[in-house]
Amino acid sequence: MTDYVERAGLQVADVIAELVEDRILPGLDIRAEEFWNGYARMLADLVPENLRLLDVRDHLQAQIDAWAADRKGQDIDPAEYRAFLEEIGYIVPEGPDFEIRTENVDPEVARVAGPQLVVPVMNARFALNAANARWGSLYDALYGTDALPGAPKGPGYDPERGAQAVAWAARFLDEAVPLEGASHADVTAYRRDGAALVAMVGEKAHGFSDPGAFVGYSEEGDTASYMLRHNGLHIELVIDPSHPVGAASPSGLRDVVIESALTAIQDCEDSVAAVDAADKAEVYGNWLGLMKGDLTETFEKGGQTMTRRLNPDKELTAPDGSDLVLPGRALLLVRNVGHLMTTDAVLFEGEETPEGMLDALVTVACAMHDLKKTDGPRNSRCGSVYVVKPKMHGPDEVAFADALYAEVEAVLGLPKYTVKLGVMDEERRTSANLRECMRAVKNRLVFINTGFLDRTGDEIHTSMHLGPFIPKGEMAGSLWLGAYEDGNVDAGLSLGLRGRGQIGKGMWAKPDRMAEMLEAKTNHPMAGANTAWVPSPTAATLHATHYHQIDVSQRQDELTSRERPRLVDLLTPPVLGGRNLTEDEVRRDLDNNCQGILGYVVRWIDQGVGCSKVPDINDVGLMEDRATLRISSQYLANWLLHGLITEDEVEAALRRMAAKVDAQNAGDPAYRPLADNPEGPAFQAARDLIFKGVSQPSGYTEPLLHAWRRRAKEEQA
Repeated sequence: MTDYVERAGLQVADVIAELVEDRILPGLDIRAEEFWNGYARMLADLVPENLRLLDVRDHLQAQIDAWAADRKGQDIDPAEYRAFLEEIGYIVPEGPDFEIRTENVDPEVARVAGPQLVVPVMNARFALNAANARWGSLYDALYGTDALPGAPKGPGYDPERGAQAVAWAARFLDEAVPLEGASHADVTAYRRDGAALVAMVGEKAHGFSDPGAFVGYSEEGDTASYMLRHNGLHIELVIDPSHPVGAASPSGLRDVVIESALTAIQDCEDSVAAVDAADKAEVYGNWLGLMKGDLTETFEKGGQTMTRRLNPDKELTAPDGSDLVLPGRALLLVRNVGHLMTTDAVLFEGEETPEGMLDALVTVACAMHDLKKTDGPRNSRCGSVYVVKPKMHGPDEVAFADALYAEVEAVLGLPKYTVKLGVMDEERRTSANLRECMRAVKNRLVFINTGFLDRTGDEIHTSMHLGPFIPKGEMAGSLWLGAYEDGNVDAGLSLGLRGRGQIGKGMWAKPDRMAEMLEAKTNHPMAGANTAWVPSPTAATLHATHYHQIDVSQRQDELTSRERPRLVDLLTPPVLGGRNLTEDEVRRDLDNNCQGILGYVVRWIDQGVGCSKVPDINDVGLMEDRATLRISSQYLANWLLHGLITEDEVEAALRRMAAKVDAQNAGDPAYRPLADNPEGPAFQAARDLIFKGVSQPSGYTEPLLHAWRRRAKEEQA
């Protein structure tokens, strides 16, 4: 039961009031009365527009559904469809040329290409791991994953496996920071020669092909660290002949540590299960700890108690003898929730208030502790706060976000445009109007990305009545997807986002399939994206090698002259169009989607786990969050609507897959079996997500998940 206190005419949950007044505001020169009065004014100013924008979503969807119903069974005429979408205001006219004008952007966002982690900030250990993933051991990433063939032998260190990792890393060094006339595999010593670093092969010294690659060092006795730079990213050669790995190397090279996750999104949204005031206090408290720099987490690992905290910066000496300090942590962005959901953390006249507005004020206030720092480890050295805003539909909603953060700045006494915004291009109306969305936030935009998962979910929901969709496995080959992916990059390049922000690509969802990732994920920098999402620090380290292989800036130069994708392709819904599926095809997709829904939902509802590695129907672990759930539930809702499956068939598949999911979770002592409890909150939530999928706003899963998670928490209390 949540207890409330009165603040500025609002009912504020006591855990939120305590967090704000006792932990966030001290040191910020903001009185609690000013904070809450400012928030009350924000709500009065902005809630009516928030509600209007949500009504517009519903009204547009109703018009699209009615248009589709009038043409049931007919082929869709692309010109007629586009004209209709323009007539109802779904597609807006494009204005005159403009350029992004965002200022004071840190180089990790503006200029250097590299991986990006996304992590649930509600989990302190994961949040710290992501922040500390700026640097990663290439040897460890190779040794412990399937990036190398086979697996380590024996319980201890496997020298043969270690030799494989060393050889792979040497080939990487030869590509990224090559030597003149030698291979890193043959080096017997690395040493400084004045302001240069040379590699010895026997008695002969070999310089680097690019002498400027050597940027810093530290030396103490036989141990040393030599820092190199390529494509803006750093590579550290760690020399330690006393270490077993270093002792086996003629050069004493113990490790190759590479700059990995340049940035990390600390997520308050899709990867967390924060459904009430207590959950929100935990989310905000962890973000506050990251911004203050004092977040720690103690846990048991291998029978030992360990405490994790933020890594310090790397302090080195530059070749000219000056000090060189490199950030020890990823630059952190925070993802707030979208415009839809409300929260019981703050009530007005007994009613919940918009969760996104509370996120905006509280997360930016937390970040002010970082802004006040003048030396030592900091998040933003340029004095900015980075917020990623998801699930916005079209330019008006993006303009509303711009106004929201302007009010936050006014309440907190920050200069205008201190808050920089990332716009997630994951809703169909945003994709169709991306340039106008970018215009609406041109003075604070630092990030656009493509998110195939949520974007697919919205594709299905928007086109729900236009026909049954092709099987899920075929979606990656759809016409709209290529136009979407290329159009996002082209908009970023043509509107001047280069040098001011990130053009991002989506997640690699298979954290145990690193060999496959190394082969496949080169497509993201090759697409012109200067960042792409990865599921773990290890994946970040391996993906970082792609940004040494591919010069993204050069690749972007090559892409600027290509023809802009056709809007008609983007608007082509991937429906079957008269094609009939076999019973086996239908059954396979039905089981696959039901298994995925149950596997994710049971952890979300029963354990409050918003993001985890969930085994798929073939027992391959996939990183799942609400975006993947949105796809699966919308698929089955669409097939139900068009008669490809029946409710009885769905019910039978859910019961079949419940046994499968139970078996996959048999080793989890906190797991509550589904097959034995089909009337429990988790199973009921899965049912609702499918059977009520057509009526869910934009096909989002949050309203139902929140309701059933609250029910489960009440039952568990």
